[in-house]
Amino acid sequence: MIKNLELNKKLWLVTAVLSLLLSLIGLINQSIYSKVVSQEILPGVISQDLITFIISIMLFIIVFKVKKKEIKIQIIALSFLAYIFYAYSIYAIEQLYNSFYLFYLLLASISFWSIVVALANYDNDCFEEIKLNKYIRYLTITFLILIPFLFYFLWGSQLLPLMKSGQKQEFTFSIYILDLVFVLPAMLITAVMLLKNKALAYLMAPVLFFKGFTLLFSVALGSFLRPLYNVAFSAEEAFFYLILSLSFLALALLNFQQLKIKK
Repeated sequence: MIKNLELNKKLWLVTAVLSLLLSLIGLINQSIYSKVVSQEILPGVISQDLITFIISIMLFIIVFKVKKKEIKIQIIALSFLAYIFYAYSIYAIEQLYNSFYLFYLLLASISFWSIVVALANYDNDCFEEIKLNKYIRYLTITFLILIPFLFYFLWGSQLLPLMKSGQKQEFTFSIYILDLVFVLPAMLITAVMLLKNKALAYLMAPVLFFKGFTLLFSVALGSFLRPLYNVAFSAEEAFFYLILSLSFLALALLNFQQLKIKK
């Protein structure tokens, strides 16, 4: 799928090692967040570091195992890069000015450009045909359209009062920026490309679904960790994100299972 895979793997390796070290430091020494994150937000940060740590290990393994013809493994690698970009962009935008802030910026940058380089090296000639079960395809298109409109409504209903009052909320404006600028448009563009049977869309859909699962699951996990940090637990919020994350996982697995690639 990706031409010049060795160059891409070097970028993935740097990303994996840096995110592995930073997330591990955050898990072991949670005091690095004491001056930059409130107690209420800390469970979410720790859960994100935990998921990042796991994903970094998996990306590290992929770097040394993946072969050029293993298209589905490369798709998983791209989804991990998308998660790392999102996670450390949150830290960068939310101004977590601790001793590692410059590394947060570096990781947000290198993960983003790793995705760009991978897509720039996308090789349509590596397979003769790519297709998806028509029912899964229609389900995928529907989900890729409905989810953006759901979150456009949710984020819009939260943004309008903030725009009126001029209030700033911790660990929300980064989500608005990343979702409204990157994630939701990417879903809609992929849906349109799927309607037109573009090969790249069949590869990007599971990337977006895996990325959605990992991110939303970290949010759900953070909600369940709240009692450990003496923060009020919201069952509605926790189970909303858990169910939504599992929906993304189910769609990712369905796409993976039903995706037929003729090489």
